[in-house]
Amino acid sequence: MSTRTAEERQREIVRAARRDGSVDVTALAADLGVAKETVRRDLRLLEDHGLLRRTHGGAYPVESAGFETTLAFRATSHVPEKRRIAAAAAELLHDAETVFVDEGFTPQLIAESLPTDRPLTVVSASLPVAGALAEAEQVSVLLLGGRVRAGTLATVDHWTTKMLSGFVIDLAFIGANGISRDHGLTTPDPAVSEVKAQAIRAARRTVFAGVHTKFGAVSFCRFAQVGALEAIVTSTLLPAAEAHRYSLLGPQVIRV
Repeated sequence: MSTRTAEERQREIVRAARRDGSVDVTALAADLGVAKETVRRDLRLLEDHGLLRRTHGGAYPVESAGFETTLAFRATSHVPEKRRIAAAAAELLHDAETVFVDEGFTPQLIAESLPTDRPLTVVSASLPVAGALAEAEQVSVLLLGGRVRAGTLATVDHWTTKMLSGFVIDLAFIGANGISRDHGLTTPDPAVSEVKAQAIRAARRTVFAGVHTKFGAVSFCRFAQVGALEAIVTSTLLPAAEAHRYSLLGPQVIRV
């Protein structure tokens, strides 16, 4: 039998989830030498503490002040769902001529879905977004300056927010690490939170695009309330009843 204390066991579970992207109840029980019910109890507790989100048969880590996934990792998870969401979000462009595209993999896919056959100015803190659009003839790219964060390849800090504060933008496509009805849109890093908040202040319209696993997740820094959004674009993996609850706070919720 295991000689670990419950606390040590739970720390190990969080470490494994952060290392591998998810954990499985059966495998954890075998690895830790405890009953599946003990693991399930641990997962419930860790979910209550905001460290993990439970799934059928396992759990995955919640991004927090102490843990954030990299862009490289995000480019490998839920990719077909992210592509569908990005294409649907890009369709909300309508007559916008100036657009902010946030950092992150789903916003990067939105950038790649934007029309390149009409004049468009795209403002972004994301190097991959700028790179994706730099060669499109009719698209003018404004890359916000600042300190580049290694994990996400995006700029932050006062240089970034100061430059952004000088713009009036038609439409902002925003990502988040979590969105919840009680806590709004959240992200782990205060510097990133500032850039997102400034983009929303600068924009006439704001659209949040994100996979179903973001819903109900809460990270460290809140940068917007759900009511600040014109639309939420996600997939049909978010239940219709839950989507309706978000729509009651103001935004149109589009599930694809």
